[in-house]
Amino acid sequence: MAAGGLDGVVWRNRALTLFDRVAVPVAVCDVYGMVVLANPAMAAECGTPPGRLCGRDVLELFRPREEAQVERIAEALRLRHRSRSQVSVRWRAPGGAERYGELTADPVSEAVGETPSLLVMLRVAGEREAPEAEPARVTPVEGRVLALLAGGATTAQAARELGLTADGVTYRLRRLSARWDAANRTELVARAYALGVLKPGVWPPVPTE
Repeated sequence: MAAGGLDGVVWRNRALTLFDRVAVPVAVCDVYGMVVLANPAMAAECGTPPGRLCGRDVLELFRPREEAQVERIAEALRLRHRSRSQVSVRWRAPGGAERYGELTADPVSEAVGETPSLLVMLRVAGEREAPEAEPARVTPVEGRVLALLAGGATTAQAARELGLTADGVTYRLRRLSARWDAANRTELVARAYALGVLKPGVWPPVPTE
């Protein structure tokens, strides 16, 4: 490797080390806002390792307060303007509190006319306490469906037991899964126990009164 190439690798490694050690949350995004690189401080605001942020939309991680701000920035980037842009954002911290602050985006590129990347920095302005979780509410029929499911019943068996159609049982399970963001029936039952909908330590499973 030529000396110039070796020097370039050394300086790149030093820059990446410095990037990781910066206490300020920082990320590099493409022109569309997709994260290419994030430092640990930025990842900590999302409660995930830095590598998990790659490919995520920075404006989904940190929600803009005003869509008009985002539209102005998108138009400026389309016209290849290189001015610094700021967006007021809010996001959910790992502990559940809602934080708010500003994202600052600086277009950067190695050559004139090249489509820029975005160096994004996050300034945390404050946070609001997480609201107390409301107790889960289910209808009596939903509670019985969950109890039968936890006991190992199939959709058809639950339908016969409750005097419903199979479609009626499936409909209720889909609504519960959407409400609790459960990916499958095993996770749905786990959520039902965690939310106090089903009595723990009781077999066969029964709904909480």
